[in-house]
Amino acid sequence: QAQVAESGGGLVQAGGSLRLSCVASGRTFSSYAMGWFRQAPGKDRELLASISHGSVSIYYADSVKGRFTISRDNAKKTVYLQMNSLKHEDTAVYYCSASEDGIGPHAEWGAWGQGTQVTVSS
Repeated sequence: QAQVAESGGGLVQAGGSLRLSCVASGRTFSSYAMGWFRQAPGKDRELLASISHGSVSIYYADSVKGRFTISRDNAKKTVYLQMNSLKHEDTAVYYCSASEDGIGPHAEWGAWGQGTQVTVSS
């Protein structure tokens, strides 16, 4: 199973942008679907965006569609989340994860990192 480490979070004003990165270890990164999740205080962890191993299939939650873009570079074992037009309600801890059985919310996701905090000031 892959191990992952997220980075790129921080404090940004509403309307601003951030780019999150997630570096994975392991030899089989290119065979995993990768996803970005977030968890705000008192709320469940939710899948925001995910991408298949060959970048052919991509999923976005309605809450981020049109604002966030997921991409991956298999040579660098890295998946990115470009976040534009950030809103106060995007404030959360953001995690990346890997899946061997699909890209949707019902896939089995594992290899959680420590997360990176994103705070959007209004």
